[in-house]
This record gives sequence, structure tokens and C-alpha cells, in this order.
Amino acid sequence: MSAGYRTRRLGAAVALGVIVIQCPAVNAQPAASDLLEEDEEEITVTGKILNQPVYAPFRREATVQDSTRPVYVINREQIEAQGARTVQEALKYLPGILSDGTAGGQLGALSSQFIRGGNSAQVLILLDGRPINDVGFFGGFDLSEFTTDNVERIELLPGGGSTLYGSDALGGVINIVTRSPSTKPEVTVRAAIGSFGLNEQAIQARGKTDGLGWSLGYSRIQADNNFPFKIDRIDLEDRRENANVLYNNLNLKLEGQLGDRNKLSFSTLYLTKQFGVAGGVPIPDSIGAFNTLTPKAEQYTDEILLDLVWESKLGNSNNSLLTSRVYADFLKYNFNNPDPNTFGTKDDVNRRAVGLQVQHNWQFAKNQTLTYGFDYRNTRSRNTTFTYGLGTTDVNYNGDISQGAVFARYEVKFTPSFSMNVGLRQDFNSLVNGSFTSPSVGARLALGSSTTLRANYARSFRAPQISNLEGLAAFNVVGNPDLKPETGDSFDIGIDQQLGKIGLLRLTFFSNRIDDLINFKFGTPSTYENIGRVRTLGLEADLNIQLARHVYAFANYTLNDARIVRDRDPEIEDNELSFRGADSLNLGFAYETPKGIYAAVILRYLSDYFVNDTNTESLPGYTTVDLKLRIPLSKTVVFNGSLDNLFNQQYEQYPDYPAVGRSFRVGISATF
Repeated sequence: MSAGYRTRRLGAAVALGVIVIQCPAVNAQPAASDLLEEDEEEITVTGKILNQPVYAPFRREATVQDSTRPVYVINREQIEAQGARTVQEALKYLPGILSDGTAGGQLGALSSQFIRGGNSAQVLILLDGRPINDVGFFGGFDLSEFTTDNVERIELLPGGGSTLYGSDALGGVINIVTRSPSTKPEVTVRAAIGSFGLNEQAIQARGKTDGLGWSLGYSRIQADNNFPFKIDRIDLEDRRENANVLYNNLNLKLEGQLGDRNKLSFSTLYLTKQFGVAGGVPIPDSIGAFNTLTPKAEQYTDEILLDLVWESKLGNSNNSLLTSRVYADFLKYNFNNPDPNTFGTKDDVNRRAVGLQVQHNWQFAKNQTLTYGFDYRNTRSRNTTFTYGLGTTDVNYNGDISQGAVFARYEVKFTPSFSMNVGLRQDFNSLVNGSFTSPSVGARLALGSSTTLRANYARSFRAPQISNLEGLAAFNVVGNPDLKPETGDSFDIGIDQQLGKIGLLRLTFFSNRIDDLINFKFGTPSTYENIGRVRTLGLEADLNIQLARHVYAFANYTLNDARIVRDRDPEIEDNELSFRGADSLNLGFAYETPKGIYAAVILRYLSDYFVNDTNTESLPGYTTVDLKLRIPLSKTVVFNGSLDNLFNQQYEQYPDYPAVGRSFRVGISATF
């Protein structure tokens, strides 16, 4: 799905394409004559779609059209239109990312995000511009944990991003932007029900009083996820069991205006997910992917994310902004598989991270901007495994990593049509080989009023994790303290072409190379090592167009040619990289009126792909069709409905992990 937004008189409408209209203030109360005029108001797809606000490409607030990097956005209205309950689901229709996951498609299943050949651990996840990736064991961040009631928009930035954000940004960056207090007090409540025991309740209250802004919310989502499935390749038809999920998430944000030049804000998120872990299904004459899991296997995640941010406008103008942030994260993770035999285990992870960010955004000339600053993050993580059959507890790892960096990004507009930026970051790490230098350069050239060319290069890295350095004692895995960081070189060149007044086409050709991959090495004992090189060539294409009055369409296509260039096993060189070689297509048609009526049909296609690097096993591609509906019932009450996988397509996202077939969801939301 394309990045975009549109506004209208009676709140914000929902669009799956990029649609913008010019309207009076949202809070204005229309007269009857206004509503008649509104029926005649034309919604146009124009160059203004590039005026969406984004943060990730700049480390400051700017717009999509200012970026030399391709960036895709899903905003609040689109999230509501899709009925996306988690950040993982919200990424579903964006170009440039394979986000379907590899652990089953049901609500709550562990997320995966593959961008330009990078796996989940090689994609950096940001929360309001600061990192939340795990550096203990898993890497990445499970985006199925993050429910969307408090999300304003999600920014997807493919390609290397270490110059601004440091470690883990080899494949790309995903920035989750939370909602801010509203100008006037408002309360939104919603409820929904759906297939497989789904029920949802949420309340969000926002407003400002006497210079103090506030946002407070709670969401609860539950589903039993006992869905039927069929796997034709092994002639198996059954019902998924032990895949239930329960979310109880809280959010709080306070913003205080200290005069007209300073703002202090505090925010906290409390995310919990209780999830039945079904594992791979047992298959005839073989073994399911994880059939050692018992029917009572369960995962519980409890996470607190805290932020304190001070923003100060320096001098007497608005061209100099100093931002200081202190943050802390606390995670408790438990995976319990209470099998009384020797296979039964209980894993516990306790992790805390504290960090500091200081940066200065300074437009010191009309055509020149400098962003520079300092980052620091310390993460301590402890992991233990209790084995039921033996009655023993092993400490797998118990250590910490400190990461510090200085960075700068300089941007200059030589002419109104030509701009360039250069960036440099030096990271310092407590690891023996943890320091790294990340340069980047980008350029943007407007060829007339409707055509813009873009080009970028970035060098990025991913530092080893604590488990790589210390090992996993319970599984006879020895750590390797001499590991080097994974390194990457990312190139892209693209064009933004406006199609008259009816649409926009964005094309990006890219090359992404990753060296010194940290791989698991089997042996007695097993360990980790740096090996090989992978390279991905591809294309991201994104089209938005108006077909007729109130009728819009979008299409995006992502082509991935992900190859193993060098490996310790020469037999797999030039093979396709597992999971990351799939191509994806999203195609949608929407009918939308200025009064807020919205209906859409969206087709999603994923090509076949290999599930191992030896390229001996693959899964077939699949096509699903989803229906979305939004109907305002009054000025304050809206009905939403969705019917996903209309034709009940049966497929696997990972061998022996069936995805969800046809499902529905209906709900009501009201804002007062």
C-alpha cells in the first residue's frame, strides 16, 4: 500500500492510496449547503501526496518529497481502514517489505520483517526515533506485540540506516510514531468481534488543558485462534490448536509547554502478550517443525518502554532545535513448554536497556541544514533455561553491551531543484570488534515540476548480540567473543513521476550487500562465526491513481533477487537466500466519498520461495483477496468491517505452519 493521507471536513477519511484534498478546518460544523457542496467536491491525486510528514530519513520532522531515500508511510486513517490490530498487520500492504511472518498468520504469531535481503535482526525498529531492538538473543523486535490504538503512523525506510541510527539497520528502518495529545479533549471508544473468538475493546483519551497535553489509553484484544486448515502438499486437514492470544496494553503521554521555546514530554507504554505456542503441525510419516511442543506450550511477554524528552528552540527563531532524550526499557519474557520428559523446558529472559540521545537540528542558512548529536545505549540481558526432565537450571548468558556514537548529517540545496546530503557516524562498542564507521550520501534532482530523480549510498552494520558472545549453555553452544560486526553496502536509484493530476508513480532500483554474516556453526560444541556474503538486487514500484470520480486504485510491486555470493559451503553459492527471494504484489481498488463512506478490495500476491539455503525445499506462492468497509453512522459513530482471505486460500508461511483462511471482523468506534 502506498504512503499517503487525506483530510476532510468531518474528521479524517480512510484511504489505501495516496489522496489529498484541501478542506476547511476539521472541527468546523457544516451547514446543509456545505454538505451539498461536499458531495460535489473533487478528490484529486496530486503531487501533494509527497507532503506527508516523516522523521526516519532525516532524524527530524520533514516531508516525503524532501527525502532522497524512498520512504513509505501508513498513517492513522489507513490503519483504521485496514482494521490492522498490530504493527505487523499494518505493514501488510506496503512495498519494499515482506512482513507475512514465518510462524503462522494468526493474530499474535511472531512477526518477521524482511527488507532488501535483510532478516528481522537486520532491520532496525524505532519507537518515536529511538531504538527498541533486542540485542540479547532474538534480534529485531516482535511487531506482533505492538497494538495500533496508540499509533499515529508507521514509516518504512528501506536500505541501510546506520548513519543516523547505528547498529541493526542493514536491511532498513521501521519507525513507529505514537499519537500526541489533541488540541481539544476527545475520547474514542471502540469494540469489535470476529472470527476464531476475536473480541476487542479499547479506549483512548486525548486533549490539552492549561498548557498540559495528555494522551491515555488502554486496549484489550483476545482470540482463541482455533482455525481449520488444509495443507495439500502433505494431504493434511485439521484444526489449529493452542494458538490463543491475549493483549492488555496501556499507553500514557504527558506534554508540558514551558514557555514558547521549550517543551517537556514523558511517555510510557506497557505491552503484554500471552500467546499459546502451537508450533509446527505433526505431519504423516514425519515430524512437525516443532512437534516437541506440548498442547500447553505458552509464551508471555511483559514490556515497559519509558521516554523523557526535552525540546528547546535555541535563539530567537525556529531554525535551531535541541532535543535531549532519556529512555529505559524493561522486558520479561517467558517461554514455557511443560513437557515432563527431557524435551520440556522453561526459558526466562530479563532485559533492561537505558539510553541517552542528544541532537541538534540547525538550519544555519536558508539552503543548508545540519543535524548532529550523540547516542548512548546500555543493554543488560540474562537468559536461563529450566529443563523439566532433569530438574536443572542453566544460565545461558548474563551480560551487557554498551553502544555509543557521534553522528552528523549535512544537507544543502544548491538550487530549488537540486539537493544533496552527506552523513557520517562513528560507533563505539564495548565489544572487542564493535566499533564501526557509517558514511552515507544522497542526491535529489527535480526535472521540471513532475519528475524527480533520487540516488543514495549508505554503509551500515549490525553488532553481535550477547548470546553470540556468551553462548547458550543449556544447548551446548559456546560463544565467540571475537565476532566481527555484520557489514552492509546499500545503493538505490529511483524516480518519482507525477501522472498529470491523477496519480503518482514511484520506482526504485536497489542493490544491498551484506558481509561477515553471523551464522550458527554446528559442532561439538556448536558456536557462532562470521562467514560469507549475500547480495540482493531488486525493484520497488508504487503507483497511486484516480480512475474516476470517487474511485481510486493503488498497486505496488517488490522484486527481490536475494543470492548467496560467498559461503563456507561452496555448493550453495549463487543459491537463492531462504525466505528473502519472494516477490510481492499488492493491488487495491477503493470507493471513497468526502462524507467518509469507504469500500475497498485488495489483492495480495506472494511468489513461491525457498525455505532453506540449499534450495531443496520451497513453498508455493499464494494470492489472497481482502474486503474493507467503513460507514459513518453519525457525526461521531463509525462502523468498520473486513473480510480477509475472501476465497479461503490455504497456504503455509513456513513449513508445517498453516496460515489463517477466511476470517471476518466487524466493529464500532465512537469519538466524543
